[in-house]
Amino acid sequence: MNMKLEVVMVPVSDVDRAKRFYEKLGFRLDIDYARDADYRAVHFTPPRSEASIIFGKGVTSAPPGSIVGLLLAVDDIDAARGELLSRGIEVGEVFHDGGGGLGGGFYADPAARAAGPDPQRRSYGSYASFRDPDGNGWLLQEIGERLPGREWAPARAQAADPEALAELLREAEEHHGDYERTHAEHHWWDWYAPFLTARQNGSSPEQSAAAADRHMEEILQVVSG
Repeated sequence: MNMKLEVVMVPVSDVDRAKRFYEKLGFRLDIDYARDADYRAVHFTPPRSEASIIFGKGVTSAPPGSIVGLLLAVDDIDAARGELLSRGIEVGEVFHDGGGGLGGGFYADPAARAAGPDPQRRSYGSYASFRDPDGNGWLLQEIGERLPGREWAPARAQAADPEALAELLREAEEHHGDYERTHAEHHWWDWYAPFLTARQNGSSPEQSAAAADRHMEEILQVVSG
């Protein structure tokens, strides 16, 4: 069974301010959906990450700024910190575990931290921290080589079912035809991709078409008319 961490809720007080911050941070904006005046969900994904964050209005009852220790794994702590600084993000100095271990980023007491990267530059040993405008805390952690057992074995590849794939493509063609007649010129595969992904993840054809429409409008800026 596949069971992946998909989304973490981040409580914020000002949705537009938080959106500007995470855009500046370099996260990818996936969706900004407002149902009405009481509900808005903004979805961002860090670069190359499979897990995402959501914040907005009416999405969590947690107090704004109450999340700490959200961790971003990076290959090079100095390069990652330098890039964030160049984007105008205030990032603390690099630090490591003052007790000689690898868990310095998770101590609640800052006194347990020692200045500079891990002296042996061990994987998992070097950190830097920053906060969003509400005070939600983020950590950068340098991971060069993961410890044994920290990688899942690849899932067994399943043979494609030509009949099932043909039916998915037929559904995509049917729903894309409605979209194509009412929207600006675009590549059909840009619409098919989110539709097929949503169908394979269990969404109905109508839900999948709506997801593809949102992708075209919000990510590729393809509008009706």
